[in-house]
Amino acid sequence: MAEPAQTPTKKSTTKKAATKATTKKAATKRATTTKATTTKATNERKRAAPKASAPRRSAEKQQARPSGTQAAVRGAHQLVELTGKEFEGIVGVRKGDDGWSVQVEVLEMRRIPSTTDVLAVYEVDLDGDGDLVGYRRADRYVRGSAGEDRS
Repeated sequence: MAEPAQTPTKKSTTKKAATKATTKKAATKRATTTKATTTKATNERKRAAPKASAPRRSAEKQQARPSGTQAAVRGAHQLVELTGKEFEGIVGVRKGDDGWSVQVEVLEMRRIPSTTDVLAVYEVDLDGDGDLVGYRRADRYVRGSAGEDRS
């Protein structure tokens, strides 16, 4: 005769619940300890950090000024973002008294074949921090043109 299948007893169910409760308590304790440790470390760093004075801030700001390469890339990105035109390349960078002037080539109109695409060069003016001050279209031409009459 086959023996009936054993059903879990109340004792084993209680043991599982106790194990879950213990695990949950341990996880909560770890999370609380980690949070307290992180907060303590952050507070210690804040106390240890030297207070910045006005002359130091201006020196830091001067160091944050972009180089020619950084200004060119930033200017091109800002132009493309404003106009929605497709970026082709940076064709010129010039440092001025109060910032940068960047010449950016963009795709004005796509055509088939691609040698007949219409391209344009925009002159982008940036301040000393690399922020856009203004832009204008300096030239417009067909991609396949030799460029002899362009400046």
